[in-house]
Amino acid sequence: MSRIVMQDIVFLLLLIALAIPVGIYIYRILTFKPVFLTKVIAPLEKLAYKMIGKNAEEEMSAKRYAASVVLFSGVGLLFLMAILMLQGVLPLNPEHQKGMSLGLAFNTAASFVTNTNWQAYSGESTLSYLSQTLGLTVQNFVSAGIGIAVLFALVRGFILKKTHSVGNFWQDLIRVTLYLLVPLSLVLAILLVSQGVVQSFAPYVTTETLQEGAKQLIPLGPAASQIAIKQLGTNGGGFFGANSAFPFENPTAFSNLLEILAILLIPVALVVAFGRAVKDAKQGRVLFTVMLILFSVGLVAMTAAEQFSLPNTAGVADSAGNLEGKEARFGVSGSTLFGVATTAASNGSVNAMHDSLTPLGGAVPLFMMQLGEIVFGGVGSGLYGMIAFVILTVFIAGLLIGRTPEYLGKKIEPFDMKMVCLIILGPPLLTLFGTAAAVLLPAATSWLTNSGAHGFSEILYAFTSMGNNNGSAFAGFSANTAFTNWIGGIIMILARFLPLIATLFLAGNLAQKKVVPESSGTLSTKNGMFAGLLIGVILLVGALSFLPSLALGPIADFFTAGK
Repeated sequence: MSRIVMQDIVFLLLLIALAIPVGIYIYRILTFKPVFLTKVIAPLEKLAYKMIGKNAEEEMSAKRYAASVVLFSGVGLLFLMAILMLQGVLPLNPEHQKGMSLGLAFNTAASFVTNTNWQAYSGESTLSYLSQTLGLTVQNFVSAGIGIAVLFALVRGFILKKTHSVGNFWQDLIRVTLYLLVPLSLVLAILLVSQGVVQSFAPYVTTETLQEGAKQLIPLGPAASQIAIKQLGTNGGGFFGANSAFPFENPTAFSNLLEILAILLIPVALVVAFGRAVKDAKQGRVLFTVMLILFSVGLVAMTAAEQFSLPNTAGVADSAGNLEGKEARFGVSGSTLFGVATTAASNGSVNAMHDSLTPLGGAVPLFMMQLGEIVFGGVGSGLYGMIAFVILTVFIAGLLIGRTPEYLGKKIEPFDMKMVCLIILGPPLLTLFGTAAAVLLPAATSWLTNSGAHGFSEILYAFTSMGNNNGSAFAGFSANTAFTNWIGGIIMILARFLPLIATLFLAGNLAQKKVVPESSGTLSTKNGMFAGLLIGVILLVGALSFLPSLALGPIADFFTAGK
């Protein structure tokens, strides 16, 4: 057990050590200051602006910024659907994969455009190399870039005074992609290739096995390049069906460490960049502290549940812990750290099968998603979700003392709270709607490999994942159905763009306000008392939203397992 504790501590220290310089670098991108890559990338940046035209230089209102995001994402959705449905007649298809059906293509395109990367298919048996690279990998970059761009707009809402502009979407997207996502992905892809992750356009290889006369098909493909951005952009969609449990995606303990670091690197770095941008590093430290506490509690809970045999699940775990559904090269410690990281962030890649977790072990990643994926969260979306909770906390505190609430010098007014409610309450409502609709269908039982409380947990997990733009799943749920493809796709789109648009309108409203100087009655948002109050509000909202469903799922599963 001490080895697991040391592993987790070293991981967190390494994460912080990497995130601080990356956060400073992101801050310079946000403020259009030169960085060490400027001389190399600036010509490409200027060329991109020239291709877009004058729209790449004009300041945008929140409404125009949101319209640009929606239009760009809509075109990407249609383009990706076309590639997936026509891949059978397109090049780079050495295995002659057929085109996807309309429903599956819609679900997949909605999934990748929204940064969810829910997969109702197995990549090596369904997608061509063209679909994986030109289709999915491109969306991995731009969906991550959109999340960070929207965060940039919100940060400007706090910085700017009495203006109707929140920046320019095209500039933000291009700068984030060229200066941050592409360089980091290139470095990570090279490191992953060094560990044995495949990167090839060669056809699959058929080889003989140790069993006489038996042959095995070995899938190949340009995997490392997609895996790098799937982790860095908190996308999560695996090149192969088994995701990061598959040896060609994640072959060694070191590659496992790299992938977990990549999942959390940019979300943590964005907190550092936020503190610098608002000229108050303590604000960033408070947010980081809250995220770290929630992350650590989840990590301890999941590790304990998987490492030690529980009375009502006797025999599930031995001295090495519950190894069912886990890769021996990672063990319990490497799997639980990955599992908490991927659901704390809006990532969704997995290196173990979550359906094989103990009931309480499976409840942890489920609840991490249900908190709104704000514990570091997705790139950009995690931090603007956390800022929404901060504003809610400030508002509640203001009600208690009878004072107009304010945050970072901006008064919080009714319109701001309406947007905050959309950001916080939209995903839970969509999650519960999808779950309720699914369990009411007579066909739902045929989609499950388990019955009872665990079967309900599989459905709840699926729609929690889609409703919170995560993408991971309990493997016992059959995802490729007409209901899941269409309703799930719509839920993913709404869960992504409702909070995103609300964030932009919140940014626009904040940017129009003047800065109010602090007074003796101003609530401090940079001390331990506020951090505790923020944690309480987050847990209260999560508990009120999902405790009944958790009681019917993993909690009931815990008390009935083995009976």
